[in-house]
Amino acid sequence: MSTPQLVVHRDKELMAQAAAARLITKIVDAQASRGSASIVLTGGRNGNGLLAALAAAPARDAIDWARLDLWWGDERFLPEGDPDRNVTQARAALLDSVPLDPERVHAMPASDGPHGTDVEAAAAAYAKELGRAAGPENRGAVPAFDVLMLGVGPDTHVASLFPELPAVRETERTVVGVRGAPKPPPTRVTLTLPAIRAAREVWLLAAGEDKANAAAIALSGAGEIQAPAAGARGRSRTLWLLDTAAASQLPRSLYPPATP
Repeated sequence: MSTPQLVVHRDKELMAQAAAARLITKIVDAQASRGSASIVLTGGRNGNGLLAALAAAPARDAIDWARLDLWWGDERFLPEGDPDRNVTQARAALLDSVPLDPERVHAMPASDGPHGTDVEAAAAAYAKELGRAAGPENRGAVPAFDVLMLGVGPDTHVASLFPELPAVRETERTVVGVRGAPKPPPTRVTLTLPAIRAAREVWLLAAGEDKANAAAIALSGAGEIQAPAAGARGRSRTLWLLDTAAASQLPRSLYPPATP
């Protein structure tokens, strides 16, 4: 796994804009070299802020949206169209305004879908969908995502992997159901650390003073069971994208003086 790198921006707006520009470049480069790109989206204020910035970026038109696969790192197990679902928020922020191929938008199952309220069955179905998309060149049972984005919670959770809960301890399955999450809603579907680590690049997004302690813990050598963000690493690159508030408890030596 790669060693974390940090980029710290002046504020959350600049962070979102810079991350959106960085993502456009990654998608265009992947499409040029491999014909398509595969991205894992994240929800929350930072993930949605990035999508809104991407929607507003003129360079978004450089992306061939029909050759882009979109996946999710986790989802709230709620009915289709519920405003709290990550996919609902992503559609409002960006997806409904760009010409995606609907067959390549891989939303996690809803609680009123074919699996009903059986969250483990929903997780198993998403794992199968990931497996079908994994080519022979991919490692494990998921595609080699070009970029997998994760928001970092104040408790260091990423996706729906919360400290000390069973999901963060999973070492074999790529997708699991979560019950009893400390953050509402309590029932969720999430990628596991093995699936996250299959990505070429993992980007962790954190902005705001309420994320400062989590960033400091995760980047100080904490274990992944106690601090799941510490275990989120990409195969070739792990990038922490922060604003100055989220980086306020980090030693200045951790990131370059020239970081804007």
